[in-house]
Amino acid sequence: MNTTESTTTRQHTSLGNVYVMTHSFFSDVVKIGCTVEDPDEYAKSLSAKTIGEYSVAFSLQCDNPCKVKKQIKDHLSAQKYTQEFYQVSPEMAVKLLRRETLKIPNLTSL
Repeated sequence: MNTTESTTTRQHTSLGNVYVMTHSFFSDVVKIGCTVEDPDEYAKSLSAKTIGEYSVAFSLQCDNPCKVKKQIKDHLSAQKYTQEFYQVSPEMAVKLLRRETLKIPNLTSL
């Protein structure tokens, strides 16, 4: 699968998880993303590829997690650090994600 196909697949994932992760080296930067994998397992796989440890501050299983991620990122555009990383506290990012959950059907409520 080429990069374009991979990006398209991620953008149209119907079931998955949106997450807020922290990194052991950066206390004021969070990673916000989406994955079809279990977020804790995904954090472990990311940690294996980098120095330091990723940990999941919050995750939500939902329909179209990449759309949810985009909505949250739109709210945080001014705090963008780089790519999927934002210079906000984990608490602020979690609060925003929880607010979005009121608008999105999650799998546990179906």
